[in-house]
Amino acid sequence: MRLFGYARVSTSQQSLDIQIKALKAEGVKTSRIFTDKITGGHADREGLQLLRIKVEEGDVVLVKKLDRLGRDTADMIQLIKAFDQAGVAVRFLDDGISTEGAMGKMIVTILSAVAQAERQRILERTNEGRVEAKAKGVKFGRKPSINHQKVKALYQAGIGATALSKQLNIARSTVYKILKMA
Repeated sequence: MRLFGYARVSTSQQSLDIQIKALKAEGVKTSRIFTDKITGGHADREGLQLLRIKVEEGDVVLVKKLDRLGRDTADMIQLIKAFDQAGVAVRFLDDGISTEGAMGKMIVTILSAVAQAERQRILERTNEGRVEAKAKGVKFGRKPSINHQKVKALYQAGIGATALSKQLNIARSTVYKILKMA
């Protein structure tokens, strides 16, 4: 039985250090830890794919938390089934869950559904907050870096779109978009 580890964070700004440290503490060799810095919403992740290629029957994959393997219930179940068909067990350290045995597989299926439901609730709360913020006049997105009034004033003063684009260091199409907004 060989131990492998998998760690994932959702964005490149986040750190894998805590997960990797936990995997090493369980005896996973550094060379057998596979990582991804990408959303868990889909199973097409480079580190995960490499892990799936390396493991063999009798191996065990350690993951710090259930939601690090994935967020979508269908993908999670498919991944766990693929590991199971290859004779590979998956253990979730923080959750104290293992896919070894029938009870372990049932618990993982239930918990992955709960994780997906929680993610959906978070998205719903975020969207509700955005709607409320918009109603209060909060504007989203990047602040305009071009002074639209200046562009319009210079155009009305007789400066053509090409000259404006060169003078302001913006694309001519941008000049036309600003002028169209009038």
